[in-house]
Amino acid sequence: MSAVRTSRPSDTQPHNPADLPGDRPEASTVEKGVAARGLTPDGLFPPAQPRGQQRRARTLPDPNDWRINPRSYEFIGAIFDPLTPLQTLQRAKWMTLRHSFRYIATPNVDHLVRLNQEPDIYRPLYEAAWLSVCDSRILEALAHLSGLPLSAVPGSSLSQQLFDNVITANDPITVIGADREIVNIVKARYGLTQVNHYEPPMGLRHKPDEVAKCAQFVADNPARYIFICVGSPQQEMIAKACLDRGDCVGFGLCVGASLDFIGGRVKRAPVWMQEARLEWLHRLASEPRRLWKRYLVEGPRIFWLYAKWALRSGKTAKQGLG
Repeated sequence: MSAVRTSRPSDTQPHNPADLPGDRPEASTVEKGVAARGLTPDGLFPPAQPRGQQRRARTLPDPNDWRINPRSYEFIGAIFDPLTPLQTLQRAKWMTLRHSFRYIATPNVDHLVRLNQEPDIYRPLYEAAWLSVCDSRILEALAHLSGLPLSAVPGSSLSQQLFDNVITANDPITVIGADREIVNIVKARYGLTQVNHYEPPMGLRHKPDEVAKCAQFVADNPARYIFICVGSPQQEMIAKACLDRGDCVGFGLCVGASLDFIGGRVKRAPVWMQEARLEWLHRLASEPRRLWKRYLVEGPRIFWLYAKWALRSGKTAKQGLG
């Protein structure tokens, strides 16, 4: 498949944060009751939209509707939305309890290597995402070599921004994964009063019943934000299960170890290392036993995959999209 710029009908989009709906709206009693009873959100919540589809005939309560993303790019087997960190945050802020469930995927080098090894497993999970952003400065650099306008949007940075600047003490949030200790640290740090936490067993990838239990927990505990922190592809499987149910609400974030960073258990690389695209080296030095294979054996395969993709798609350095 060649590199594709896919144009999609775009709803009216606000041009700056001031045009957005209120940052922290509360769901009405009726909305909470409907969600709590597990009823379908159709007719009450704006439905999540599959990629490339348009349902503008439906009357919407909010003219600033960002259900449809205007364009996306295929890159090394995955679909990416060319959003900056600020644009991604604005879309996350737009989500409320009044919206049916949708999720963001944050593919990085490790994810793309595994996607190319098991496309039947990974591709449907990324294609079902409402947003898919680049969580790697290495991928960002490779994309720019071929003229693709992808910006690095680390899931850990997005999560930090939401906790620091968007989520209030009384906002309900749900956490799938992580552990009780780190959840309690984050809860205390931000004074959160409504945190729903579910810690599933290991090996979710091969336990569809447990994935379904995670989705059931999300449906039973309506929240504006759902942080799914169980690694890939387990977290995307849970998000897809929530989407398929049709009775979940809120914004699911597939963000791996983000709460470990926010809670201080794991330190992120200094800013200069992040900007120099060396965050992987910092993580390797911090956890060599756990991460040596990922960064020294599996990760470098991305350059071979990029070369194959560039040859197949006809994208050479700085060629651009024409």
